[in-house]
Amino acid sequence: MSDLQLSLIVIGVTIIGGVLLYNWVQERSFRRRLKQAFGEAPADVLLQPDEAAADDARVEPRLQDPPVAARVVRPAAEARVPAQVATRPPAAPASFDDTLDYVAEIETENPISGAVIEELMSRMAGCGRPARTIGLNPETGQWEQLARGSSGGYRGLRSGLQLVNRSGSVTPAQLATFCDAVSNCAEKVSGFATCPDAQTALKTARELDAFCAGVDVAVGVNVVADEGMVFSGTRIRGLAEAAGFKLEPDGVFHYRNERRQTLFTLDNHEPAPFLPEQITSLNTRGITLMLDVPRVEGGTAVLERMLEIGESLAAALGGSLVDDNRARLTDAGIAKIREQLRSIHDAMAARGMPAGGERALRLFS
Repeated sequence: MSDLQLSLIVIGVTIIGGVLLYNWVQERSFRRRLKQAFGEAPADVLLQPDEAAADDARVEPRLQDPPVAARVVRPAAEARVPAQVATRPPAAPASFDDTLDYVAEIETENPISGAVIEELMSRMAGCGRPARTIGLNPETGQWEQLARGSSGGYRGLRSGLQLVNRSGSVTPAQLATFCDAVSNCAEKVSGFATCPDAQTALKTARELDAFCAGVDVAVGVNVVADEGMVFSGTRIRGLAEAAGFKLEPDGVFHYRNERRQTLFTLDNHEPAPFLPEQITSLNTRGITLMLDVPRVEGGTAVLERMLEIGESLAAALGGSLVDDNRARLTDAGIAKIREQLRSIHDAMAARGMPAGGERALRLFS
């Protein structure tokens, strides 16, 4: 065997060995980061029957509890916090809610470009849940709400992913996608990312979602036409607008307060919506008045106003005010509705999320 052949063999073995060593190092690094983020091989929280069976014995999370200890993901090139960011930036404004939001933070000594922020927000949008980001402006020392297309130059970011809304609680996959987006952004700017414990957040989200499901109630009453009769769309619109409703693009009449918040709605009891261009030719056997309980403050007074309007519409249209079973509303039935509404509002207030408040509007969206 010639010296040239021997040299080529040695070079080839060295290259292959180097590639294998590099892959081994990269795999260890990836597994270490995965362990930091989610702990030891977590099971799918949606497939744990033993934990579900123990739900009856669980302690509900207190809304005032502080966030759990966080994990820190550092880029490979960083062995310590840069001197310029060793002192934590000023406290952010009350942009996030520790009960509703999973908040991750990025700190760096380098300005974060608009392109990097755009990529972060795009990847967060891919989680399929509401998410917001604020940035630390180095010139003013203030935290600013960011939107798509922000110019950049920020020296720190905080991003919050909403854990619960009417679509349910956040999933492990959604939370992992969010954490990956934040960690990737930190690596691009040679900074580091801090993310709270994922398993604790998922557990809190499931328990909060279960509570919300128990109070997510709508109170509805119907005005129905007598046998063989119908209500004309023109007549309904005239009476509704006289009572204070406004027909909106969703095909529903909204009764709003001075802050433009919907207190209750008036809808067609039949499938066809009240579209402005079709309502003059529409006839229906009934209409429905609906109060979305967790989204409306002062529910008892609002209920009384809705029932008062319902009775007035029934008299003007020549119909009957009935419940969902088409049984006429009685004083006893109305009293039961009032009691149910008060019970729900009391339970929500006890959890620190009064009906119609900021938390409730976010949770029941």
